[in-house]
Amino acid sequence: MKSWIFILKVFGIAVLVLLLSAGGLFAYLNLPGPAPRSDVSLGVTFSARYARDLGVDWKEAYVAVLDDLGVRKIRIPIYWDLVENERGTYDFSDTDWMLDVAAKRGADVILVVGQRSPRWPECHIPNWVKDDGNDAYREARLTDFIEKVVTRYRDRPELKVWQVENEPFVTFFGECPTLSRDFFDSEIAYVKSLDPSRPILITDSGEFSTWTAAAARGDILGSTMYRKVYNPDRGYVTYPIGPNYYRLKAALIRLIMGKDRFVVAELQAEPWANGWVANASVEEQYKTMNPDLLREYVDYAKRVGFPEAYLWGVEWWYWMKEVKGEPAVWDVAKDLFRDSGVK
Repeated sequence: MKSWIFILKVFGIAVLVLLLSAGGLFAYLNLPGPAPRSDVSLGVTFSARYARDLGVDWKEAYVAVLDDLGVRKIRIPIYWDLVENERGTYDFSDTDWMLDVAAKRGADVILVVGQRSPRWPECHIPNWVKDDGNDAYREARLTDFIEKVVTRYRDRPELKVWQVENEPFVTFFGECPTLSRDFFDSEIAYVKSLDPSRPILITDSGEFSTWTAAAARGDILGSTMYRKVYNPDRGYVTYPIGPNYYRLKAALIRLIMGKDRFVVAELQAEPWANGWVANASVEEQYKTMNPDLLREYVDYAKRVGFPEAYLWGVEWWYWMKEVKGEPAVWDVAKDLFRDSGVK
């Protein structure tokens, strides 16, 4: 009888220690974190496709991003289905134009290449490839496309980084073929062989991933950073994690894998809504993004302390200003880029 009492006591103490440790870790991860880092460079992701979807002149929006906001770091997706709408026929005019405009202003560019690029439905595969229905055919044609892209732009001095695929390990989101890690590895190796002078950025979920698969493959690890989202089952949700959550994961990657280059590839700066954002009221949109939240999220990213943070939603800022007559978010963004002191 006494032995059972002893066992129960030991078990109870172990459970208590475990609960206290878990509670302590949860509290640590939700602390405000250190003071905001003052030298974080702010940039944006710009999708001409998304700007068109919102109904704005994407070229005017792009120039305004560079000239009015003063952005000097920009991540640009190259959409396979738009560039090679027909096999062997390529239209790089949009990307050429964006790079020319960026170069004239001394801006640094990240180009995203692959079948998976920023913006829904995540994978942007031409219909002529989809119709074949064969993975080997798709991978061979994608390899051809990657060669065309890299050889076209590898001599552009404004191009600083290649991103290969976008969040390739976030397989629960998007309309995409099953990820072949072997083929993904071959994509990275091929880009490096065609342009060994530039680092490779691999992006991953900041909220749901350990980052190990992405960090093992890239020179730079790019994390998403979302704070308030809309879930069809739960409604509006705020992620219960503070800056220390990302800092701890980065520290583990440094310790275990020896990797030390991190950026915020996608910092939430636009709303999530129940349905297409353009159909939502301004009031609903402001539940998950507004001028105050934009300042708060940039402060949050600076507390995480990665040297660069690329804001996600610049097309929406412009749409709000030009179409909805709501310039407040755009104006706050202008202040943030000016006040950062690092372009």
